[in-house]
Amino acid sequence: MGDAQRLTPDEQIRSARQAFDDGEDFTIAVEEEFALLDAETLELSNRFEELKAAAAGTELDEHLVGELIASEIEIKTGRCATFGEAAELMATRRGQLAELADRHDVALASTGTHPWSRWQDQRIIDTPHYRRNNEILQYVVWRNNSFGIHAHIGIRGADRAIAVCNAFRNVLPELLALSTSSPFVEDCSTGLHSVRTEIFTKLFPRAGIPDAYDGWASFEEYVRFLYATQSIDEHTQLWWSVRPHLAFPTVEVRICDAQPDLADAQALAALIHSLGARFARALDEGDQLPDLPNRLLEENMWRAIRYGLTGGLIDFERGEVVPARARIEALLEWVRPVADEIGAAQYLSVPEANASERQYARLEELGSHRDVFAELVRRPRELVGG
Repeated sequence: MGDAQRLTPDEQIRSARQAFDDGEDFTIAVEEEFALLDAETLELSNRFEELKAAAAGTELDEHLVGELIASEIEIKTGRCATFGEAAELMATRRGQLAELADRHDVALASTGTHPWSRWQDQRIIDTPHYRRNNEILQYVVWRNNSFGIHAHIGIRGADRAIAVCNAFRNVLPELLALSTSSPFVEDCSTGLHSVRTEIFTKLFPRAGIPDAYDGWASFEEYVRFLYATQSIDEHTQLWWSVRPHLAFPTVEVRICDAQPDLADAQALAALIHSLGARFARALDEGDQLPDLPNRLLEENMWRAIRYGLTGGLIDFERGEVVPARARIEALLEWVRPVADEIGAAQYLSVPEANASERQYARLEELGSHRDVFAELVRRPRELVGG
């Protein structure tokens, strides 16, 4: 959610448009959120401030930030020119965070939810931004003990950025299906593959799939309306699953669950980066991209939440359900030409089983979701990267 907004709404909107118009195409930055755990009990542990203080003066410091609760921490690659650079930094940041956590006897987890820790036991970090969100949202923000992976793609041109956001709307269910990692919460095996998405998008205002906008002017009119009616007082209070970021000239994709394994995180980020570049190129070439209404996209979103990669998604052109994996494999083929150009092609893949599938498979074998989580957290580090 970021720091408190320092510019006035008018300054923020005008500077954002200028930044997009002066921006650089197809840069990439990746943010990963991790749960901080007691090393013995694996309960969520309010240790963020301690780790942040310990990182002071190190290379990691500026890339390590808080994210709502004191039992959560976020690492950032920073802006990268190619995906290969971003992929290397994802591994580096994971390693730096793991070494820091080890020194302070903190365990780390990277699934979309914690399987049993109570939200009532988590503390909101003490910054002006989060104090304000706590004041506004109350239970909604208290309940949001969730962990994701976000990608920022640089897009030059304000109208073009809005068009890329519009295009991303149509593939949010596919990206979620690929990334699902949160089958357990509140000491319950939910039967869902992304309970994180169900919690976040159903509780938060201005969340989930945004409307499509005709261009920057239409988007700006809506944002100004929100400020004028005191519906928001910071631009980050647009919590959509994809949004034009008003502090950076990027399109930010926010739909995905956190990834336990580095290779899966890299593959997911590579696909998002490639899609952003491919959408922009298609628009430049005058290609028609889908413009599906939210009511149809929500059907696929529910399928992704419920079944992840194990079920089907609706192919709206054909009017039939096809395997989710087939939908994603088609996207991989569509983006390959530009993926080569941005250094992402070698990372593109669909796992044999994604994170939620693997957790459900181990649940069948181990019989306890707590044991499944403990096994994930305590694996040898080379399996998770860093």
